[in-house]
Amino acid sequence: MILENCSYLRDARVSKEARALTRNGYEVSVISPEFGRWPSRQQIEGVTVYGFPHLSFSSGTLGYFLEYAYATLAIAVLTAYVWFTRGFDIVHIANPPDCLVPVTAVYKMLGKRIIYDQHDLSPELYVARFSRSSAVLLRLQLWLELLSYKLADHVIVTNESYREVATSRGRQPETKVTVVRNGPELEQLQALRVDEELRQRSRNIIAFAGITGYQDGLDYLCRALHSLRRDLGRTDFLCVVIGDGDALPDIKKLSQELGIEENIWFVGWVSDLDTYFRYLSTADICVAPEPSNQYNDKSTFVKIMEYMLAGKPIVAFDLPETRFSAEGAASYASPNDHQDFAAKLAALMDDKALRVSMGELGRRRIETRLAWQHSVPSLLAAYDRVSRPQRERALSAKSSA
Repeated sequence: MILENCSYLRDARVSKEARALTRNGYEVSVISPEFGRWPSRQQIEGVTVYGFPHLSFSSGTLGYFLEYAYATLAIAVLTAYVWFTRGFDIVHIANPPDCLVPVTAVYKMLGKRIIYDQHDLSPELYVARFSRSSAVLLRLQLWLELLSYKLADHVIVTNESYREVATSRGRQPETKVTVVRNGPELEQLQALRVDEELRQRSRNIIAFAGITGYQDGLDYLCRALHSLRRDLGRTDFLCVVIGDGDALPDIKKLSQELGIEENIWFVGWVSDLDTYFRYLSTADICVAPEPSNQYNDKSTFVKIMEYMLAGKPIVAFDLPETRFSAEGAASYASPNDHQDFAAKLAALMDDKALRVSMGELGRRRIETRLAWQHSVPSLLAAYDRVSRPQRERALSAKSSA
C-alpha cells in the first residue's frame, strides 16, 4: 500500500484498510512519509510500515510540483526495496498524486496487480487549492487521472459521486469500480467522554476537526463566527479548531483581523484518539464549513461521520455528499453564505432539545449504515476480484505439476 500525502497513522482510511486486510489473512506493507532515518521500518498492529522523510516546500504551484516529484522518487525506490526484500502480489495506491499509478505500473509486467484507491479528485482539488492554477498542470492532472484509471486492475472510490466520475470521465466499466466508504470505527465510541476543563471555558462549545487546507473553508468559518458576534450579538461561544494544514497561519491571521481571538482556540493536530474524541464529546455543535465547489460538492468528509459518531449536531453548507452522509443530523446553510451559517449556529445554540435529537439521529446512522465495519466487505470483495486471476494461475500451475 502506497501513501504520499501524510504518514500512515495520520491517514485513518489507509490504516483502517491495512488493519482490515491484515485481519483477513493478507500480509500488508505500507510505504508512507514518516519521521526518522531513511528508510525507516516498523511494525504497527501487524502492518509493516516503510517510511521516507517528509520534505516541506514553499506553497504554490512550484511547491506542489516539487513535493510530488520528490515523494514519487522516494516511493519508487522504496517500492523496489520492498519487492526485493519482501515481495508483494498487489500494489494498492492511494492518491493524490495520480502519478503514482503510472510509476508503479512497471510491476504489472511482473504479474502484479494494481488497485487505484481514489481518495481525492486531483484535478478538482488542484483548482480548489490554488486561485491561480495552471491550465497546463490541470490538463496534466486530468491525463494522469485517466492513465491511472486505465492502468489499474481495479478502482476503489469513497462515494457514488466519485464512482460516477470514474465511469464517465474515466470511462471505466461499473464492474471495475467499488465504493468503499470512509466511516469511523465503532470501537471509538469507548473514547467518548467529556473534557471537564474545556467544558468550563464557554457555555457553547463549537468544534471543527480535520485538515486546515485552503479548500477546507476555515476562512468561511472565521467569517461566520465574526457574523455571530457582530450581527447576532453572540459572545457566549468558543470554537475549538482541531487540526493543522498549510492554510493554518493565514487562518490565524484572519481570526485576528476579524477580532475573534477570544472566541477561537487553535488546538493543533491531536494524534491521541482519546483526546480527539474527548474534545468532540464536549462540543455542543460541530461544523463543516467546506464551501461549494467542484471538489467539495463531490467529496465525503470523514469529519462529518466522526461528528455523528460522537452524537453531535452539525452545521454545514448544503453540499450533495455532505447531505447524503449526515441527512437529518445537520443543519444546512446556503452554500458559501457565512451569514446563514452563523444564523444556523445561533439557532442550534438556543435549542438543546433539537441538538440532542439531531445527535441521536446521526449516531444511529453511523451504527446502522456508515461505520467502517459496513465498508470492510466491499474492500474484501474488491481484493478478491483483483487476486482471483493470481489464485487461478497458481492452482493451474499446481495441477499441471
